Amino acid sequence: MEITVGLWWGLFMGGLPLLGWLLWWWNEFWYVAPLKARCSATGTKLPPGHMGFPLLGEMLSFLWYFKILRRPDEFINSKRRKYGDGVGMYRTHLFRTPAIIACFPSINKFILQADDKFMLAWPRDDLVGSTSIVAVHGKSHARLRSYIMNSINHPDSLRRIALHVQPRMVAALQSWAQRGKIKARDEIKKLTFENIGKLFVSFEPGPLLDNMDNLFRGVMHGFRAYPINFPGTAYRHALQCRKKLEEIFLVELVKKKKQNGDETHDLMDGLRQIRDEEGNKLLDKEVLDNIVSLVAAGYESTSIASTWAVYYLSKFPNVLDKLREENMAISKNRNGDFITSEDVSKMKYTNKVVEETIRMANIAAFAFRSVIKEVEYKGYKIPKDWKVILWFRYLHTNPENFEDPMYFNPDRWNEPARPGTYQVFGGGSRICAGNMLARIQLALFLHHLSVGYKWELLNPDVETVYLPHPTPADGVEVAFTKL
Repeated sequence: MEITVGLWWGLFMGGLPLLGWLLWWWNEFWYVAPLKARCSATGTKLPPGHMGFPLLGEMLSFLWYFKILRRPDEFINSKRRKYGDGVGMYRTHLFRTPAIIACFPSINKFILQADDKFMLAWPRDDLVGSTSIVAVHGKSHARLRSYIMNSINHPDSLRRIALHVQPRMVAALQSWAQRGKIKARDEIKKLTFENIGKLFVSFEPGPLLDNMDNLFRGVMHGFRAYPINFPGTAYRHALQCRKKLEEIFLVELVKKKKQNGDETHDLMDGLRQIRDEEGNKLLDKEVLDNIVSLVAAGYESTSIASTWAVYYLSKFPNVLDKLREENMAISKNRNGDFITSEDVSKMKYTNKVVEETIRMANIAAFAFRSVIKEVEYKGYKIPKDWKVILWFRYLHTNPENFEDPMYFNPDRWNEPARPGTYQVFGGGSRICAGNMLARIQLALFLHHLSVGYKWELLNPDVETVYLPHPTPADGVEVAFTKL
């Protein structure tokens, strides 16, 4: 009996290394080995890398660098050290799929400009809407993009935006000063959503807008959840939130139609009224899908960037002094009234602070594309049906692209970034349609913040949480007072 137990124990212990070896190489056998013969026939090769464990792939390594060590850029740096630079591509298995990581400007540019080879792969259509600008492709995408760009980025639109958002900014800042201590992340999210609600659908603060805020949070949690439509899952909850938002917006859309031309000049009106070259308007479903997806995008990006602005300006008082000087001069010329979009365009240092804040915030750390046909790039094969992960974050934090990249230095924008190294809003035909909206809102916030208030971080050495988006762990708690 003792011999039998000892034999089985020996087999078990002896088999563990073999089992570990099989698990470590399983994805390589499953995904890579079948492609090597085709690569040999064409004289190409797969990008270097390793596919990790079955199902998990390299997620454990990803989470180690992003959540445990909180040094996210080491995820790519470790690959560069192990496999070399090549053309800035590495094979991996992440987010439940075989993928190619692209982290250098040249390969990113190639992918972003090849819409016939790489299709937008995230977020899913059932959350953003099948006719939203995020979900459609080709001519439909170009048509929608034209509508939205005209509704948001046209000079007349930017003038209206500047006038609409400032009253709430001023009121919010006054309220923060009265309270003395605030968590900037929460307060800025509330302010941003109120302004987005006003700009996009003319909603005023109140119970309806508060309910919509909660619904949008549910939708955005679903963006990052496993797509299982099963009771109790975050994804199921996100779908339900999306349906309720559609119902709210549909009521507003019907109301606007009954007004018979009595427009409020919000984004929904803009989308309803703009015609293409053939005189066609958007369908109701297109209006609803794009309102939902644009509110989600504008809300998240603007609030995170504004939160980081409060943080960095406190950490770098020399930057705040220069910002305040420029904005005080503008405010003096305006006799304290609201500034205009034309004023913003003349505020050179403020706009450099905007770009530096957005660069360091790295709100969209990566973007996803599906490979719809096999692609060859400089001797490397990108397999069909894999994903490509455009690692934008690494462009902005790589010292080869930006000197001392983790130092907040708006003066680096005295010269433009090297081509392809600054992709905060994506690139190609999919570059964010609301990028000017985000920029002008941040510039206006910086104006009123700098001319009227001072603040101090209560936790100046707080760590940064990198998932789902980079934010200081305490939500930027500050003591906030009037100048």
